[in-house]
Amino acid sequence: MTFKLELIYSIIFSLLLRCYTGFDSHELLVSGIYTQLVALAIVLLYGWVDKKIKPPLPNICGSPNGPPITSPRIKLSDGRFLAYKQKGVSKEKAMYKVIVVHGFDSSKDFNLPASNELIEELGIYFLLFDRAGYGESDPNPKRSVKSEAFDIQQLADQLEIGSKFYIIGYSMGCYPLWSCLNHIPRSIAGMTLVSPVVNCWWPSLPAKLSKMAYKRLLKQDQWAFRVAHYAPQLLYWWLTQKWFPSISALEGHLGILSSQDIETLKKMQGTPQPVQEKTRQQGVFESLHRDLIVGFGKWDFDLMNMKNPFPHNESSVHIWQGYEDQMVPVELQRYVSQKLSWIQYREVPNAGHLLVHEPVFVDAILRELLLGEMPSFLLNQC
Repeated sequence: MTFKLELIYSIIFSLLLRCYTGFDSHELLVSGIYTQLVALAIVLLYGWVDKKIKPPLPNICGSPNGPPITSPRIKLSDGRFLAYKQKGVSKEKAMYKVIVVHGFDSSKDFNLPASNELIEELGIYFLLFDRAGYGESDPNPKRSVKSEAFDIQQLADQLEIGSKFYIIGYSMGCYPLWSCLNHIPRSIAGMTLVSPVVNCWWPSLPAKLSKMAYKRLLKQDQWAFRVAHYAPQLLYWWLTQKWFPSISALEGHLGILSSQDIETLKKMQGTPQPVQEKTRQQGVFESLHRDLIVGFGKWDFDLMNMKNPFPHNESSVHIWQGYEDQMVPVELQRYVSQKLSWIQYREVPNAGHLLVHEPVFVDAILRELLLGEMPSFLLNQC
């Protein structure tokens, strides 16, 4: 259908060109034909461009012909619904309550491979949820870095998990955690950001460092992130057109993975993972594309100038980063942790971007977050 439309438009414009060059322009202007043809061309061109760049309406869960609602959901103050999932020990028996924030192209079905022994030993309750537009959570056309934090706050309040909670985010799911530190720090008992994506357009990030990290990205990712930041209204078209490569993460490009990540992927094949179709079922724009627009857009605060939200050590913040991470260079995380010296930075030597999928690292992350225990394989970082 798309090919036919483009062919028709091509023929029309060819005819317009022939009309313009084959007749006396004065005669055309006098008769009004030229003006009408130009107007028609503009209308057709506008319709074609609008069709290409404008994302389709989301296929909202529970709407007529929309995907079914199969998970429990809460109603937020703006009327949207947020889907969630509970794991671990029961909320009533839990000693520790941890909210888990999934990353890009994922959902509440994200598998955090903590050992059952540790979960039972410490009494850990996990609360996972679909971020706006993902899975079964309603899209948020006003989605922002700030709105992500307040979605989390309302989820915690409505499920009554206590005035303070722990929170873990992974990769693209870490910008909501930074927002929590800025907007709802009093609710945070402790926080761990695993392989957090860095926005190269943070105002106080040194230009030289930002440029270095940006150039390490695959060319297709450089372009996608640039469009997301400077021309978000074109991102849907950019990521769905067929002329140039899309973002590498959506194409399964192995060039963004370290050798350790590839080994981790092999291990993951035997464990349940989020179903891609369900993750994107309400539309790729409201889930994936808007995630990029918000994460790589202009934030409502400058992270690099954030003051310690816990001056009396009432809570702790941790970053875990794989040294072999090919998606987020360690130099960026080192700078962030040095600039924000109140963050405890853990750099894992033999790990890549997917370290959160390795059970041994997840158990270590939880022990440090909840108990303050430094893992033996990182003691040299004290």
